[in-house]
Amino acid sequence: MTLSGKIIPQYLFLTKGVGKHKDYLQSFELALRNAGIHYCNIVNVSSIVPPGCKIIPREKGLSMIKPGEITFIVMARNSTNEPHRLAASSIGVAIPSGESDYGYLSEHHSYGERDEIAGDYAEDLAATMLATTMGIPFDPETAWDERKQLFKTSTSIIKTTNITQSATGDKNGLWTTVIAAAVFVP
Repeated sequence: MTLSGKIIPQYLFLTKGVGKHKDYLQSFELALRNAGIHYCNIVNVSSIVPPGCKIIPREKGLSMIKPGEITFIVMARNSTNEPHRLAASSIGVAIPSGESDYGYLSEHHSYGERDEIAGDYAEDLAATMLATTMGIPFDPETAWDERKQLFKTSTSIIKTTNITQSATGDKNGLWTTVIAAAVFVP
């Protein structure tokens, strides 16, 4: 949607992918294919979810974008060519309860973290960024599970989630790339 010539996404969807290849760039392309966004002209943007932007299922979002379309995304990306090295990429999401308030996305890229650990970290990061803009008091030393309950009981944050992709580096040293993305749809 445009408003006075400005692009304001109405929807976003989450996707992820992994690719392995002898060439670094091709492993990234294969990860994009696995995520279903390989045919888009991707523009990386920062981490704000516009007010009123709705999260939709991946399949619906993919059906709304066309090959060659300029597509705005927040993407986490990580690669390794070290055999057996665990690489992860995660997007965290925090949506406020107020429809006129904006939300946050976070990107996290790590090594040696399972999906659950990397995803919780990204989700915590997005929720913390949103909480600080909303004046919600919290102790950063408190465990994520406790803060998550605090955020949700404050009635200011209604949804937090994440999407995470991890993979172990190919045993023969092929490049292994993992991506996680929040894809904006106008």
